[in-house]
Amino acid sequence: MNKNNLISKRNQCRLCDSKNLVMAVPLKPTPVAEKYLSEEELNNDELFCPLDLFMCKDCGHIQLLDIVEPNFLYSDYTYSSGRSKGLVDHFEKYADDICKKYLPSENNLVVDIGSNDGTLLKFFKKQKLRVLGVDPANEIAQKATKEGIETIPKFFDKQLANEIIEKYGKVKIVTANNAFAHMDNLREIMEGIKILMNENSIFVFEISYLLDVIQKVLLGTIFHEHHSYHSIIPLVKFFDKFDMEIIDVSRNNIQGGSLIGVVQFKNGIYKKNDSVTEILQLENENKICEIETFKIFSENLKNTKKNIKELIQNIQNDKKIIAGFGAARSGTTLISQMEIGKSIKYIVDDNQSKQGKYSPGDHILVRPTSHMYENFPDYMIILAWVHSKNIIKDHQKYLNMGGSFIVCFPELKIIKK
Repeated sequence: MNKNNLISKRNQCRLCDSKNLVMAVPLKPTPVAEKYLSEEELNNDELFCPLDLFMCKDCGHIQLLDIVEPNFLYSDYTYSSGRSKGLVDHFEKYADDICKKYLPSENNLVVDIGSNDGTLLKFFKKQKLRVLGVDPANEIAQKATKEGIETIPKFFDKQLANEIIEKYGKVKIVTANNAFAHMDNLREIMEGIKILMNENSIFVFEISYLLDVIQKVLLGTIFHEHHSYHSIIPLVKFFDKFDMEIIDVSRNNIQGGSLIGVVQFKNGIYKKNDSVTEILQLENENKICEIETFKIFSENLKNTKKNIKELIQNIQNDKKIIAGFGAARSGTTLISQMEIGKSIKYIVDDNQSKQGKYSPGDHILVRPTSHMYENFPDYMIILAWVHSKNIIKDHQKYLNMGGSFIVCFPELKIIKK
């Protein structure tokens, strides 16, 4: 595939089609976060894509306008929800809460768009509901099907929505978890979701919440898979165009701070609760649709970068060694934007598919986690920042040996024994 054909640029807002767009957060172009390279690929011409965030001045939506071609983005996708115990526990509670609140009948159908390895659907299946996944990552979709969660290995669109209702009937619960941030053509996706639903259905989406990204300076949530950085004010206007309404929102700490929203057709069977009014008020108080808020966020990023680079310089002046923990998608953004790749000797990760490969852009070799004990570094900078607590808990031995962890977000700190 020609590299020049791998990036396209939008000139309209993803939610409202306005062309009234302004730069909100300027960032350095970076390689695609999940494209870890084999030794043979190191000499290839690597794709770097702009990562600037833009604001729509008409609806307030924050988004990437530079789009990496989806087939390239997901062709060898390795992220798997089931590897994270925290996420597995979260999905179990999520499915349980939805079933308690909205009381689906046995054998009602649940469709998860961007279902990954089927982790969430397994919990709906336990509740005796029929389940169907849709995910474009072919290998992951096939694995989920083999494990009992039927998954269609395609991108979701209106045509697929019609095929689903023809074969399975209308859907009681449609879910999209973080996938709602991954979709470029959100208007067509919503047309497809509308086809799946009737007046008794709900659409449940989970998003990395923009207010958390701003307040905690969560740089690691920004990468090319995430086209949208959602808040509720623009989404209320967006769903209104489809004759739909948000009836419930709840926040959690997943991925540094996420939000679950529930949507139905206007005048549907469920009552809208106070949580929606409360979150709109919170967003207005925090000026989430004002460009000034993002100028402050950009300044905070610059300060974080300055502090990280100063810390690393001091460590290197003391002739100490730094390695990285976690070959994560967020790590690519962190290393690139903070410009610290040359300071990291190697990265460790438990994911065997990444071991022996090199990080995108900076080409840092990924080793098994055992390597940190065999080739002891004085400092481990945690690149998989959302898993910091578990990484530190699981590697007390490293601290006991005299090592130190560096945690960058939501604030820079050094963890010693």
